[in-house]
Amino acid sequence: MDVLKTIKMASFAAAFAVLAGCAGQVKEDVAVSDATAERAPETATATAAPTEAVSGAGSSQASQGASQSAVSGAEITRESLKASALAADTLFFFEFDKSDLRQDALDDLDAHAKYLVADRGARVRLEGHADERGTRAYNLALGERRANAVARYLVIQGVNRAQIETMSYGEERPLSLARDESGWGRNRRVELIYQ
Repeated sequence: MDVLKTIKMASFAAAFAVLAGCAGQVKEDVAVSDATAERAPETATATAAPTEAVSGAGSSQASQGASQSAVSGAEITRESLKASALAADTLFFFEFDKSDLRQDALDDLDAHAKYLVADRGARVRLEGHADERGTRAYNLALGERRANAVARYLVIQGVNRAQIETMSYGEERPLSLARDESGWGRNRRVELIYQ
């Protein structure tokens, strides 16, 4: 009689272990996507079938669910990165006669870089500008160096260089007409424009 109880308890323990393993798989699938959550009852009832049938059918369904969730997850991520990039500043200012990026520009540039890496079809134009001091030719070259500095930073962050167009307007398109340091400071910039 004790042997029979032991066998029953061992059978229950084995069945419980199998169900617990399947339940863990169902929880993982539910976490992956809502579409997989709809299959959770199928996975739970499939445990009563032979092991070969469960592993064959379950793995193809799981791989389909994982690929669907990966696509929808990538789209959601791309959209959230796009929203962050569009909310980030698109004007990056420079010190007098410098083309070095300022520390305050890096967070916004990182947001743009993350989006551009996630969406390889997105394109930006970087327009370099200078204030009115200096010759026209010098200011065109300075605007170009500034645009290239921003482009270099984006490329270092993983953006494909083919997604970036650079150009310089020099002193030709000022934001401010004030002929003082505050006006000149606004004109020393790179504008990032999505195309």
